Amino acid sequence: MAQFSVNPQRFDPYKNFKFRVKWDGRFVAGISKVSALKRSTEVVEHREGGDPSTGRKSPGRSKFEAITLERGVTHDKEFEQWANKVWNFGAGLGAEVSLKDFRKDLIIEVYNETGQLVLAYKVFRAWVSEFQALPDLDANANAVAIQSIKLEHEGWERDVEVGEPSEPSFTEPA
Repeated sequence: MAQFSVNPQRFDPYKNFKFRVKWDGRFVAGISKVSALKRSTEVVEHREGGDPSTGRKSPGRSKFEAITLERGVTHDKEFEQWANKVWNFGAGLGAEVSLKDFRKDLIIEVYNETGQLVLAYKVFRAWVSEFQALPDLDANANAVAIQSIKLEHEGWERDVEVGEPSEPSFTEPA
């Protein structure tokens, strides 16, 4: 059965520059880049003994690639605090990892040009496998200092509760 759009006038795909990331029930400030959500499934090849000339393929294990979040360096400690839950220097033997809460679920939201929520993805049981506190520093450069975290996770899914909005239209004055 064909699924029809709520907004049949929209032919343009959504842009990639309006988004927000949420964890612990709140949006994280200043995130300027989120890497792609990517899933791949291994191919299991086999053949039947009675048909040696033809191979068969079936799906195997699925893997989810890590997600990288980037933002400009500020005094906000969200990235660093989460990264420190995996390895906290000086915490003492056996206390380097916060096993209770080093994993977080997060939500990545995508908005259309007018700021309406159009897509959301839930990412499950993510944890920081890599933290870059500062980039290379260069006295001759003219750029924003970027910090990043790399998140390993156990999968993602689209939030089907987020539907296609009816987009606003400008009306002509009478």
